[in-house]
Amino acid sequence: MRTSDFDYQLPEELIAQTPAPNRPDSRLLVLHKSSGELEDRNFINIGDYLKTGDCLVLNDTKVIQARFYCKRQTGGKIEGLFLEQKNAECLVMLKNAGKVKTGEVLTLLDRQGGSFGHISIVERLSQDTWLIKHLGTGEWLSILDAVGFTPLPPYIIRNKITDYRLQIDDCRLQAQDIERYQTVYAACSGAVAAPTAGLHFTEEILQDLQNRGIAVAKITLHVGAGTFKPVKTEEMEKHIMHSERYAVGQAAAQTINQAKRSGGRIVPVGTTTLRTLETLCKDGFVKADTGSTNLYILPGYKFCMVDALITNFHLPKSTLLALVSAFAGPENIKRAYKHAVEKKYRFYSYGDAMLIIE
Repeated sequence: MRTSDFDYQLPEELIAQTPAPNRPDSRLLVLHKSSGELEDRNFINIGDYLKTGDCLVLNDTKVIQARFYCKRQTGGKIEGLFLEQKNAECLVMLKNAGKVKTGEVLTLLDRQGGSFGHISIVERLSQDTWLIKHLGTGEWLSILDAVGFTPLPPYIIRNKITDYRLQIDDCRLQAQDIERYQTVYAACSGAVAAPTAGLHFTEEILQDLQNRGIAVAKITLHVGAGTFKPVKTEEMEKHIMHSERYAVGQAAAQTINQAKRSGGRIVPVGTTTLRTLETLCKDGFVKADTGSTNLYILPGYKFCMVDALITNFHLPKSTLLALVSAFAGPENIKRAYKHAVEKKYRFYSYGDAMLIIE
């Protein structure tokens, strides 16, 4: 499959820069994959397409304030993105760090541009990936809570921080992003990107679905920075898929498997949830487990576990667009995306939702 087969034209103004005023205000494009029929609805209507006995599966990962800033003794500013804790050290991506050397000590900056202690460079692992160590006390997640910023994807544009001090508008957007670039059921810290299909849900919607007899199961997949990694190979199959950590507990597995045995549909919220379920599926059921997955789903993949999918609209030439094309059929997705552009749906992380069912 050629990567160009997963391309489409998107007007820049359709890339959502802020969330809908209220979570359920998002629009919902319903794609019936058997017939190809499309319906224009609102997300508040999601319950109309679910029925008693179905199981909604949520990814309860929590986005950490992973973006941080530091400076060299020369005064040069560096932007960092926390990726993963590795014992006393942590794995990060660093921008503008081409001249940084192993053993160099940098000043970690707080949100007002003041010092929040120091970090040392342990090792450079690749062109933009490093191991660093905080020269002080405290866990990295606690440190990031104090100094970090919401790790928004690169297509959501915010005003640059002048001397790393937030301006009035930035403060307002920062507060909004902390709340809205997070699902209402987020519980397990570790993601550097949100499972965005879940951003449309409220506690009231979830409770209403459960009142209708729809089971809800929560699993965890910590979304990594690789989710935004573009496919640069000419052939989709040659792209190397990133790996992400997951955890599925016994109670969640039992809820999912009971729904499956009873003839209910398994409805993952988001591609992260779908990949986790498919990773752990054996003989039509899911097992409780922890680990990492680099499952890469392309058209032709035989789905084992899922029956429907709630998702957002994805970037051109991306692994996520390939996944939804595998689930719904490439021609269905091309037609649905063309329709969404014509109807001016809002795209990507803060954009509108899509439901794919039979």
